[in-house]
Amino acid sequence: MGTPDFAVASLKALVDRGFNIVGVITAPDKPAGRGMKMNESAVKKYAAEQGLKILQPLKLKDPVFLDELRALKADLQIVVAFRMLPELVWNMPPMGTINVHASLLPKYRGCL
Repeated sequence: MGTPDFAVASLKALVDRGFNIVGVITAPDKPAGRGMKMNESAVKKYAAEQGLKILQPLKLKDPVFLDELRALKADLQIVVAFRMLPELVWNMPPMGTINVHASLLPKYRGCL
């Protein structure tokens, strides 16, 4: 799970080392720039280039998203520079969830 360029390096490292990545969760596309064109996150662009399954939930507690996430049957989640996860999502994988962030949490949340 991740969105900015900072998260791409971690995803790339996992891909390069041959880990089985069952899915990538990132923020939904959003309008940006003067023309307000739909903009994809850096993570989505890289994941698409690699042919990885991409999920872009509007809400992390959405029952449809939760079902999709469960269906991935991930052993471990790695979260890089993403939003706060609901406890249900955090505790879903049997091996747990690892959170990587560029600033001290929770004091400097949102800072990259």
